[in-house]
Amino acid sequence: MSEQFRVVFSGFKPGTDSQAAIEQLAAKLKVSEQKVADFTSGKPLFGPADKQKCLKQAKLLAVYGIQSKLQAQTSSAAGVAQNAANERVFDALDYITSSLIRIEEKLDELEQRIDGKQVQNEQSEEDEWEDETLFSELELDSEPPKRSKKLLYILLSLLVLLLVVLGISLAFPELVPM
Repeated sequence: MSEQFRVVFSGFKPGTDSQAAIEQLAAKLKVSEQKVADFTSGKPLFGPADKQKCLKQAKLLAVYGIQSKLQAQTSSAAGVAQNAANERVFDALDYITSSLIRIEEKLDELEQRIDGKQVQNEQSEEDEWEDETLFSELELDSEPPKRSKKLLYILLSLLVLLLVVLGISLAFPELVPM
């Protein structure tokens, strides 16, 4: 990452009409005169850039009689730490998502196995029971109970909980320990 600089106002050249210089620079840059006037009072006119670009900006200001100097911009350690924390959160979210996809695939596979075993068990039971007298005693009108999807609901609630925690950590990053 290259070092960033900013052009700051240091004064007018001797013999320069300050109001005329402000008007001419505002016309050249196509910005309001107020913004250029704010630059002369200490506010930035240009954003941080590399050294070559800032030198060109300083030359432009010198053409209009405005003296300036380059000021190095220090990168914020808090911004870097925040970016690192955001990256860790996104990595965790990616891991959670891929884990949930693998779990869902395993559940589908288990469901297919269970369905296959039930079909095999029904076929073997049909072969063993050739006598229909036993069936006459059973109630055949009732439907079999539906399978419980308890595990699926637990996983979905876990996913919702993790997404809530992720949302809180993104909304309030100061709560996340570094």
